[in-house]
Amino acid sequence: MGIYEELEWRGLIKDVSDPSLREKLNKGGMTFYIGTDPTGDSLHIGHFSSFLICKRLKDAGHNPIVLVGGATGLIGDPKPDSERPMVKYETVEHNFNCLKEQLTKLFGCEVVNNYDWSKDLNFIDFLRDFGKYFNVNYMLNKDIVARRLDQGITYTEFSYMLMQAMDFWYLNENKNVTLQVAGQDQWGNITAGIELIRKKSGKEAYAFTMPLLTKSDGTKFGKTNGKAIWLDSEKTSPYEMYQFFINTEDTKVIDYLKFLTFLSKEEIEELEEKNNNQPHLREAHKALAHEVITFLHGEDAYNEALKISEALFSGRVNELNAKEIEQAFSDFEKTKLDSDINIVDLLVKLGAATSKSEARRFVEGGGVTINGIVNKDIASQVGKKDAVEGKYIVVRRGKKNYYLIEC
Repeated sequence: MGIYEELEWRGLIKDVSDPSLREKLNKGGMTFYIGTDPTGDSLHIGHFSSFLICKRLKDAGHNPIVLVGGATGLIGDPKPDSERPMVKYETVEHNFNCLKEQLTKLFGCEVVNNYDWSKDLNFIDFLRDFGKYFNVNYMLNKDIVARRLDQGITYTEFSYMLMQAMDFWYLNENKNVTLQVAGQDQWGNITAGIELIRKKSGKEAYAFTMPLLTKSDGTKFGKTNGKAIWLDSEKTSPYEMYQFFINTEDTKVIDYLKFLTFLSKEEIEELEEKNNNQPHLREAHKALAHEVITFLHGEDAYNEALKISEALFSGRVNELNAKEIEQAFSDFEKTKLDSDINIVDLLVKLGAATSKSEARRFVEGGGVTINGIVNKDIASQVGKKDAVEGKYIVVRRGKKNYYLIEC
């Protein structure tokens, strides 16, 4: 099947500006762009699901350009319920540089900044050269604006559509961009760009949107315990990412395989059958974790994440080094230990036991491990000598209660 049909099968096409785009995509040779504003210094997994279109279309013979909006990032697109807070110039510039490095490394494509062609445009020229092509009634009917009319929308937010349309026009004029791809929530802004190009230049331009990746309850995909899953391994470790994917909802894992991986139709259908017939094996979840983590961070990072996961599941914490322990327990509160302490007193100090008598029962019953080793000696002392690489001691009480000590 052609690339258009593959994107359809994966569920990656929502809105299409023109039926002829099917043939054009299958033929190859288009220069297209996809954009994001630098609201942070790293992309997250929600971005990743969209930006994979760069590689998908590049492999099909198209030329990708990524726009990171240094100008639009200073304005902020209209949120459904409120205006975005203004961001400092220095912050936007820093975020742009971080995202450019990340995107170049991941996709090897050209990255542009709309601040470069927006910063010297004065207000009068903006109104004469671009504003005159937009009918206010046309703009009010766009969903991104209409959803804010009841509570009000500032002129700054209202102008965002014109800025994004100007980006499409500029890239069409200067880099022969004839296609824009974006999430479905950007449809109004994209079609405004198509109209601007047609009215101002007399050229044809095209667009399609991709559905937003969601969980089964309709909320956005990409957070765990309220934390975003970042592509930067310093923000979200490969182990944390592994846990995120291995705990994916069974009802959504096949959709995520289609959105987030390059596994073939046959491979995904085989995993779907396994997920339906043997869900406890979590073969689809493991494949999802492997594909995403290796694409982002490499095979070694995936193997390290798998090692940590298996060590914690089995209780063999003694197989982990200090760096791996840091990954595994990044969300844990650390307890400082400056000197040796009796194991019974330690359990009380950690809150692993409510009293010394309860702590003794836990120890003597074999329910306490120090770095994965069962300790039944109520007279034993725990201290720096037990720390992995002189840094960490991992105490486990029962099967699931872990405590991290920093020496």
